[in-house]
Amino acid sequence: MRRDTGFPQADAENDFLRARRRQVMSRLAAWLRREPDDVNIVLPFHEVVESLGQLGERRLGLRVIRLDSVVGSVDRTRDFDRRFRPTSARVRERWQRLALAQRRGEAVPPIDVYRVGDLHFVEDGHHRVSVAHALGLEVVEAYVTEVVTRVAAQGIRHRGDLIVKDYRRLFLERVPLDGQARAAVLLSDPWEYAELGEHVEAWGFRLMQDEGAFLDRVAVARRWFDEEYQPVVGMLRQADLVGDRTETEAYLWVAAERYRLIRTHRWDPEVISALRERR
Repeated sequence: MRRDTGFPQADAENDFLRARRRQVMSRLAAWLRREPDDVNIVLPFHEVVESLGQLGERRLGLRVIRLDSVVGSVDRTRDFDRRFRPTSARVRERWQRLALAQRRGEAVPPIDVYRVGDLHFVEDGHHRVSVAHALGLEVVEAYVTEVVTRVAAQGIRHRGDLIVKDYRRLFLERVPLDGQARAAVLLSDPWEYAELGEHVEAWGFRLMQDEGAFLDRVAVARRWFDEEYQPVVGMLRQADLVGDRTETEAYLWVAAERYRLIRTHRWDPEVISALRERR
C-alpha cells in the first residue's frame, strides 16, 4: 500500500525500495513453487505478434486502459518484471523522479502502447507504468495502436504460451478453419497441432482419391470439420471417451488408436467398442 511520511522525496525513495523488495520476493515465491522461469517475465511484443501472425494495425488514439492489462514491452523486457516492478537498481534515478512528480500532483504524459486482443505492450512509458503500479493506481492514460492478428491472444499468460499459439497459427495456415470451427479445435500440447495438421491433410488426400477431384485447403478444412470431426466428437461424447481432455485431444487420440488397433479409417460400433476397451 502507498505510505506517506509527508516528505515526497523520502516517500518516492521508499516507493522504489518497496517495489524492488516485492520483485525479489515474487521471484523467490515462483522458485519455491517450481513455476516456469518465464512466469514473471514481461511478455515481448515482437514474439507475441510473430506467434499470432500480424495482419495489420490501426491507431485508436488516447484511451484510458487498465494497468493489469499491460503485460508486455516492445523493447524493455529486462528492466521490469511481469507486474512492472524494477528488476535492478539501474532504473532507480528516473523511477524515483517520476514517483516524486506523481506524489506532488504534477502532470504525467500518457504512455504509448500496442494493443493485441485485451493485452497491452508498452512502447514508451515503462517507468510511468511501474510507478503507477507502486502507487496503487488501477488505470492509466495511453495512446493506443491496435494490432490485428491471425490467431487470438486469448489464453496467453506467460512466454511459454507463445509456443502453443505459434503452432496453432501454423496449423490454421495448413487447415484454414473459420468461425465456430476455428474456436472448437483446441489443443494444449503445441506439437499436437502439427500432428493434427498431418492427420487432416491425410484425410483430405483420401477424400480427393475417393471423389476423383481436387479440393483446396479451405474446402478440405470445411469438409473435415463437418463430415469427420463433429460426428466423431459427438460419438465420443456419447461413449464417454472425452474425459478431462479437450474434445480435440480426445479426437486426436482415438483417431490414432482406431488405425493402430483396427487398421481402418472408418467409424462404426466395432471401432468404438475397441476404443472403449483401451480407455
